[in-house]
Amino acid sequence: MPESADLAQYLKPFVYETLNTRALHFSISEIQSRMQTQRPHALDLDYTRTMAAFMLFSPEPDMLAMIGLGGGSMAKFCHRFLPATRIKVIEINPHVIALREQFCVPPDDGRFKVRRGDGADFVRFPPYRLDVLLVDGFDYDGQPPALCSQRFYDDCHDALQPNGLVVINLHAGHRDCAVHVARIRRSFGSDVLLVADADGSNTIVFACKGRLAGRFKPASARRPEHLDADTRAELMPAFQAVARALGQAESA
Repeated sequence: MPESADLAQYLKPFVYETLNTRALHFSISEIQSRMQTQRPHALDLDYTRTMAAFMLFSPEPDMLAMIGLGGGSMAKFCHRFLPATRIKVIEINPHVIALREQFCVPPDDGRFKVRRGDGADFVRFPPYRLDVLLVDGFDYDGQPPALCSQRFYDDCHDALQPNGLVVINLHAGHRDCAVHVARIRRSFGSDVLLVADADGSNTIVFACKGRLAGRFKPASARRPEHLDADTRAELMPAFQAVARALGQAESA
């Protein structure tokens, strides 16, 4: 996307701070991202902890991309706990990227890069095939149509390595949530796992270019690697919920 694009077309988010947290908002009623100021790498919102369960299927991906930076929760988590993974973050809103230092997003380096761009274009013309793709693209209106179309999900499938994994955050209350899930199934087949986050406001979709259960690493559900004790304790309920959901889907 050219740097000369009219920045006024992108809504500027604002930052709301409490004693212990810093949050990114487009409106006061909707939190886009929240950070614990004393532990900026921690995943503070429930849905991000569920998304992090991609580690059950792909504990040490080589190439990981994410669509949507927000406050950088997933980007910081992956940068810290996947030290051998090459990470690329695509964010369309320049005003969001401008807040990266306030949210302690690491600077770009040889294995970690934040780039301004259109996520739909990125998966349509991927510079390389991905082991893991995380899709968490929201704006002030919710999920942009370009990031939940049939073409987009088809392109996500094509952007993955064989047996690659996509994890998609959907708003559970969206009137077209079931339509989006049906499109994902059309792209990836019936082997798609849906897991609600703890408060039920988000549905996290896990889909594999291949057989999802074949990627499951049972030991990771008991003791995820790369995680410190506090982070492991915070993530275990979400990881166990994903493992249970997979077991139920397999036995159905």
